Amino acid sequence: MTSLRWRYAGGVLFLLFTNGFALLIPWFMKLAVDALQHPLTARFSPSACALYIALLAILHCMTRIFSRTLILNAARIIEFRIRNDLFQRLTMLDIGYFSTSRSGDILSRFSNDLTNVRMLAGFGSMSVINTLMVYCAAVTMMLRIHPWLTFWAILPLPLMVLTVKKISHRLFHRSLQAQETLAHLSSQAEETVSAVRLIKSYCREEYFQGDFEKTAERYLTHNLRLARLRGLVIPVMAAATGSGTLIILFMGGRLVIAHSMSLGDFVAFSGYLSMLVWPTAVLGWILTLAQRGAASMSRLAGILEAEPTISDRTDSQPIDALQHGIEARNLSFSYGEADIIRGISFHIRAGETVGITGEVGSGKTTLLRLVARLLPATDGMLFVDDRDINTITKTSLRRLIGYVPQETFLFSRTIADNIRYGITGDQPANVMTNAASQAGFLDDVEAFPKKFDTQVGEKGVTLSGGQKQRLAIARAVAGNPQILLLDDPLSAVDAGREDEILNELGKFYSGRTVLIVSQRVSAFRDCDRILVLKSGQIAEQGTPADLIQHQGLYADICRRQQRSGDPVAL
Repeated sequence: MTSLRWRYAGGVLFLLFTNGFALLIPWFMKLAVDALQHPLTARFSPSACALYIALLAILHCMTRIFSRTLILNAARIIEFRIRNDLFQRLTMLDIGYFSTSRSGDILSRFSNDLTNVRMLAGFGSMSVINTLMVYCAAVTMMLRIHPWLTFWAILPLPLMVLTVKKISHRLFHRSLQAQETLAHLSSQAEETVSAVRLIKSYCREEYFQGDFEKTAERYLTHNLRLARLRGLVIPVMAAATGSGTLIILFMGGRLVIAHSMSLGDFVAFSGYLSMLVWPTAVLGWILTLAQRGAASMSRLAGILEAEPTISDRTDSQPIDALQHGIEARNLSFSYGEADIIRGISFHIRAGETVGITGEVGSGKTTLLRLVARLLPATDGMLFVDDRDINTITKTSLRRLIGYVPQETFLFSRTIADNIRYGITGDQPANVMTNAASQAGFLDDVEAFPKKFDTQVGEKGVTLSGGQKQRLAIARAVAGNPQILLLDDPLSAVDAGREDEILNELGKFYSGRTVLIVSQRVSAFRDCDRILVLKSGQIAEQGTPADLIQHQGLYADICRRQQRSGDPVAL
């Protein structure tokens, strides 16, 4: 922050010199004209004045370069820091925030809105400071030459400021509408590209093209309205400065004819008035930029001020290992008014492998997310090693966990890079090979020409569904976690490969606490116990053999899968 202050201070100092040199040029023009009219009484010869004017122009150019460089570089640094803060804030926010936010809208804030803020911090601030300096100095010099003529020359300017002020309020709202429509447009484009296979399979290209064109048309309409408002600003500026010039030509010319003002004073006065033309014209652009920047900053603040619902408390302490187990005591969770988990209780011992099954929407995935602290649990409901999960630091808990979510996501990198994302701390050199083998993915890797250096494409587009899941499992086990959370990890794997993967995972389960969610009961063959959920409650729990003998929900699931031809481990 200190470096930014020094950059802005240096930029302002050089702006001061820049305007100082510029203000001296009309004065030496006055001296040159006076020297031509009265060479005997002149302080400087016309040639000396010309030399001074050339020198001042060179100094003006040099200091202008330094002032722009310092201030615009400071604006770039501000953009860099805000972008980093935005990304840091996004990584801190919970999955609940992203479930209500569109990716395209977030990306629009990173690009378009940040550019508007940078322009305001750079060109905007520099233009405001420069305009204030020029107005104060030029008007002072004009008053020194002829106060009454100065009054008439700047008379149109206050009227112009009042007019622009009325326009600027509407500019803010129009800018905000345009930027929000652009964010929606970006979201549509991002969503369409992601779903291009589905769109083509249903022959819905024309529908999505029409939908995109409607949004693009709204964006065009907002921008045209914004352009019309901005178009009003420039003519108002031009009218104000043009009126001042006409007044000078008429009244100043009469004063020169009447010998109430020298020709040199008239030239200098005209020069100072011309210095006000560009700052006055740019004032409208500054106001537009300020409104766009304010609208963008309000959108960026929506991310920067967002707070995660899950955060470490002041009394939170890290956890180094799981020694006793995981316990739920009357655990409940709701999404808004919808109750997902309703008062369930269980105790999972350290090193125990537990399967979780049940009907769709019974809370299986939500339960795993609560254990990983991806969703907020109420105090006194969920415990890890007899400690309330809310008193354990998030980072230390998640470092104990290997998590395979239901929706497999792969980064657009190599297979090796995707596996490395699951590795924390020092691991053996052959960790990737072991992880791929345990996930039943090593044969696939060896079949690829570049093996572990194979690019998987965006979201793993070059891999099959089963390969994606096995790569996700390899990523989870690569970090050698003490707790393994598997959310339906074999749903896209064929029965023959499933048996191979389960054999390898069964070896990995040893000594680890494993929670595996699945609709296929064949995935539970190595489980010590099974929880059967129904409507957010535990309907049954026990060993696979006990549940089958009980002839309840689990036994019914097994019978249905046997009839459909799915393998069932009884």
